[in-house]
Amino acid sequence: MSEIIIEGRCWVLVDKDGFLIEDIDTDQIYHNAYLHLTDRKLMGQYALGNLEGWQDFAQKARPGDIVVAGRNFGAGSSRQQAVDCFLALGIAAIVAPSFGAIYFRNAVNSALPVIRWAQVDEWIRGNNLKSSDRLQLKLATGQGRNVNRNLDFCFTPFSGVQLAIIQAGGLFNYAHQLER
Repeated sequence: MSEIIIEGRCWVLVDKDGFLIEDIDTDQIYHNAYLHLTDRKLMGQYALGNLEGWQDFAQKARPGDIVVAGRNFGAGSSRQQAVDCFLALGIAAIVAPSFGAIYFRNAVNSALPVIRWAQVDEWIRGNNLKSSDRLQLKLATGQGRNVNRNLDFCFTPFSGVQLAIIQAGGLFNYAHQLER
C-alpha cells in the first residue's frame, strides 16, 4: 500500500479559554434542522454551525484544510451528514485524540481521514500548534509534522484496509474494486 500524504492549514477547535473542545457531538457538527438536505454539496455551509464560537467556520474553511479537535469528536448519533458536511467543504482530514466509534467508521467509509493523535492536547497547551499552522500527515506510517514550526509527532497509523478504503475514495468504491 502506498503512502498517503495530506498537507494543509489547520483549524484548532478551541473554546474561549483556549482549550480544545471535547465531546463535539454530531448535532454540533451538523444541526438536525438541516437533515432534510440530501445534496452533499449543500451541507458544507452548515458545518460546525451549532458549535459555540465556530458558527462561521464554513465561510472561512478552504479545500485542503485540516480540523483539529479534542477527544471524542463525533459523539452521538450515526448522522452521516456530520461527515458529509466536511467532505462538501473539501476538508482533508480531522485530527483528534479519539472519535465516536460510529463517526470514525462513517468517516473512513466515506474516505474522510480521521487521525487519532493522543498528544494533540499537550501540543496545544505547549503552544506547538495553533490555527493556521500547516500540518503534514503520513497516514500509513503515522508520521506528522507541523511544517511552520518544523516539529514532528506521531499518531496512530491507518491499517491497510483503512488506507485502501481512503485510496479508493470510499467503502463502496473499495468493494467494487474487490469484485474485479
